[in-house]
Amino acid sequence: MIERFLLLSLLLASGVSAVQAQAYPSKPVRIVVGFAAGGPSDIVARLMAQQLTDRLGRQVVVENRAGATGTIGAELVAKSPPDGHTLYLASQTTHAVAPYMYSKVGYDPLKDFSTVVLVCHNPLLAVVHPSLGVKSIKELVAMAKKRPGALNFATGGQGSSPHMSVELLKSLTGINMVAIHYKGDGAAIGELIGGQVPIMFASIAGLLPYAKSGKLRGLAITGAKRSTIAPEYPTIREELSLKDYEVVTWFGILTTAGTPPEIVNRLNKEIVQSLSDPAVKETISKLGMEVVGNTPEQYAAFLREENVKWGKMVRALNLKAQ
Repeated sequence: MIERFLLLSLLLASGVSAVQAQAYPSKPVRIVVGFAAGGPSDIVARLMAQQLTDRLGRQVVVENRAGATGTIGAELVAKSPPDGHTLYLASQTTHAVAPYMYSKVGYDPLKDFSTVVLVCHNPLLAVVHPSLGVKSIKELVAMAKKRPGALNFATGGQGSSPHMSVELLKSLTGINMVAIHYKGDGAAIGELIGGQVPIMFASIAGLLPYAKSGKLRGLAITGAKRSTIAPEYPTIREELSLKDYEVVTWFGILTTAGTPPEIVNRLNKEIVQSLSDPAVKETISKLGMEVVGNTPEQYAAFLREENVKWGKMVRALNLKAQ
């Protein structure tokens, strides 16, 4: 009798799930962005919203919920109904760094979300002001070893990718450089070009024009392989033989945990297909990023790895949100 009841319950649950998926979307869909309009995350979200509007046959809108390093927007999605109508444009900062910097956030970066797809990623470019006099990442590390604590590096804020990428290098090489935090990458790059701070690791799109013009000197890429956007630069991994060094910034689509798999798979299919569009690829390339478009399972595995790596780093540095 109990076995029949359990079987009936499972059949009813699968039937409800199938009906939900067939009716999806039954109302407008929103993509929540945890940062202000106009930045890279906002641009990627709006590109995805435009594509999904056409493919789902329902209006998909972007909703900016800026504040607390993206955690306000992430909490909103974590607590939304699990029906696929509320999505989140996640990043390394919101889902692998910030949750460990704050004493309390209103979500678990893994348990409270269903992974849909990793949209795109890009490594950072390590650059120096020409006056520093180094021409390779090897020379920079050698200088830092000879002058512990004497070299400063710019970041777009504590816990940002420019910050964490250098902290990872420091931990793997034993060097000591001092972080100078600015309010955003733009402010940091301005000081870098002016020579007020000599070193920065940041987005290829933001730094490459200055490296090509000679205002800055590009040294290496933080990814596991050379960038298709700037293949002339070696990776830090290959230059220093650091197999554990890899840093990429990324954007991915998440939705609320418990969303029916049929809806997650539908979203994944539509986004992956849209990422094959040449115009979409071109827009993402202009941001200095490369298209990924993987499966929900692959994105989930990647997200777990990012949490292990950066959670450990945040705890080791005792970083606290300011």
